[in-house]
Amino acid sequence: MNFSDLGLSPDLLRAVGDVGYETPTPIQAQAIPEILARHDVVGCAQTGTGKTASFTLPMIQMLAAGRARARMSRSLILEPTRELATQVAENFQVYGKYNKLSMALLIGGVAYGDQDKKLDRGVDVLIATPGRLLDHFERGRILLNDVRTLVIDEADRMLDMGFIPDVERIIGLLPPSRQTLLFSATMPPEIRRLANAFLTNPKTISVAPPASPAETVTQALVFVEAEMKREVLRQLIGTENVKTALIFCNRKRDVDILARSLKRHGYNAAALHGDMPQDRRTETLESFRRGEISLLVASDVAARGLDIDELPHVFLFDVPIHAEDYIHRIGRTGRAGRSGKAITLVSPEDRRHLSGVVRMLGKDIPLLEMPGLKVEQPTAAPPPAKTEDHTPSKRARPPSRAPRQPRPPAAEKPAQAEVKRTAVAEPKQPQRAAAPSESGPKRRPAEEAHGGLGDHVPAFLLRPVRGPKAAA
Repeated sequence: MNFSDLGLSPDLLRAVGDVGYETPTPIQAQAIPEILARHDVVGCAQTGTGKTASFTLPMIQMLAAGRARARMSRSLILEPTRELATQVAENFQVYGKYNKLSMALLIGGVAYGDQDKKLDRGVDVLIATPGRLLDHFERGRILLNDVRTLVIDEADRMLDMGFIPDVERIIGLLPPSRQTLLFSATMPPEIRRLANAFLTNPKTISVAPPASPAETVTQALVFVEAEMKREVLRQLIGTENVKTALIFCNRKRDVDILARSLKRHGYNAAALHGDMPQDRRTETLESFRRGEISLLVASDVAARGLDIDELPHVFLFDVPIHAEDYIHRIGRTGRAGRSGKAITLVSPEDRRHLSGVVRMLGKDIPLLEMPGLKVEQPTAAPPPAKTEDHTPSKRARPPSRAPRQPRPPAAEKPAQAEVKRTAVAEPKQPQRAAAPSESGPKRRPAEEAHGGLGDHVPAFLLRPVRGPKAAA
């Protein structure tokens, strides 16, 4: 099948040909005709399979017939990150160069002024992150009641980043008579609920099992102690003859630490994470694309939306906390049919996250076997996480509670109590000894009720009661 079989216009076919694409990917071959037929679509495909072009190409063709009005857009694409939104904007520029369409990119970290100018003129398509779009709406700079096509891209990432409430609010601002397209690499239950709530009789397209990596990516594990990770990573860069690589860390501070460490050892490395200013993030990504940076150490901000033609290696310095992020991280390599290699460093602290990845994949990840690698590796897959490996706090609890745990034996309590009673009662023992013996006159039951009076009853208690006045 060729792109010409999908019903695309000559202008689009010429733009696709300029890029060098001839055969559509499976997700493109199935989604483009359905979108051109104005159906709602739920697309599930692994990263790197061409999901972006599967909705940008038909959208350009549908938008070519019409004109935008001031502060009103005819289509809206929601992206979870600035990098993804920028990538989609680039796709529109590449594929829509023979169509006169206007576009606005609404992302954070950029001044409002330039975005406001584009909105005032009116745009055919809005590409936005949820937060910045709502900012413009609340400032009265944009109207959404003319949107005819909505795209929710990377919906599972939206869920992970907590954007689903914002997405639901934005959908409530759109006209009900619209076409909605939802694309995701994985399809958790919450995304299914979203699709069922906001899509009308959608066509479901799934070209690969959910949460499965591309077959062109070779995966491998290296088991190492946490304090040895940086040294082992440097060994791997040498033994793998790495020229360009993307290295993922779970935490932003670790991104900076690892990037500085690589620089100290003479590597051409840079950091990329969400706390960096947008202009610096954009500049770093462009430098990496041009080959000016060899090793890019990044957080998950680069796990999606980073499309580099030649990226043969990806290193996972940490096993991702969310198993689905593993797919997106290793999906940065092996794209468009090219081969790639993804190597994950696993410390004892990472093994519980690794078990989640293995469960998601449904199979074990092979161990890396390289003679030049100076690290001991187990001969089998790691055993299930043990309590002592992951809950050190439980080992520390008994000593901290030790002073409160010991209790006196049952036999000691009465003895201690007896000592106390004896110490208090001893001064009164002579008085008890002076009491009448058993052979003497016995107390009446009524007299025994006067506790603490002994045999003496005060006279006022024996006086007869004469009435209320006397008592008063």
